[in-house]
Amino acid sequence: MRIAVLGAAGRMGRMLCALAGGEGLEVVRKIDIAEGCDAGWQTGEIDGVVDFSFHAAVAGNISKAAAEGIPYVLGTTGLSPDEQRSVDEAAKKIPVVQSGNYSLGVNLLLDLVRKAAKSLGAGYDIEVVEMHHRHKKDAPSGTALMLAKAAAEGRGIDFGANALYGRSGEPGERTADEIAVHALRGGAVVGEHTVMFAGELERIELVHKAQSREAFALGALRALKWAKGKAGGKYDMRDVLGLKEG
Repeated sequence: MRIAVLGAAGRMGRMLCALAGGEGLEVVRKIDIAEGCDAGWQTGEIDGVVDFSFHAAVAGNISKAAAEGIPYVLGTTGLSPDEQRSVDEAAKKIPVVQSGNYSLGVNLLLDLVRKAAKSLGAGYDIEVVEMHHRHKKDAPSGTALMLAKAAAEGRGIDFGANALYGRSGEPGERTADEIAVHALRGGAVVGEHTVMFAGELERIELVHKAQSREAFALGALRALKWAKGKAGGKYDMRDVLGLKEG
């Protein structure tokens, strides 16, 4: 399978390019604005795209892939509403796998968070804390948002109406349904996420710590192989891993 890697000069992009051959994939185009990289791909020369670029570039690239009928794996986060609409529109024509995290561990954690939130109920306050390396551009991470939304789903509440991003000044007492998300940046941390359920008598913490970007890169490459030949639609890593019920 001939592929293009978007954001090829970045940390994830370099890892994707290094691991692709071992997954039976041929990187035909290494696309990035960095010197020495390709500016794009020619129609008919690739069979799929893995995108870990910058959010502003997503709309144009995914529209081109949709026009060519090739699968698209999207790991870029921080999309604007208009950019997300372009993804949703492309998914009417091609298989699009979109996830804020492609590791097996994180996707298993999502299920655990849903179950914990449902079982523990409103007597436990929910806080999500994430930490990444100093170079990460967006905050909070896509994975932190996935986890917070999974907690809201388990609790049976609307995340948008109860989300809080950090605290400063005098925000007042937290509400029972508030789900706060906090972002830390520093050093070379690959990615750490903690979901806390804080009760009056105890605190439960569900934690994932990534030791290498290889976990994410391998997941994304396997997602692209899985997407080949699938019908148009929007999928996530839980589809790829067969974690969804029913």
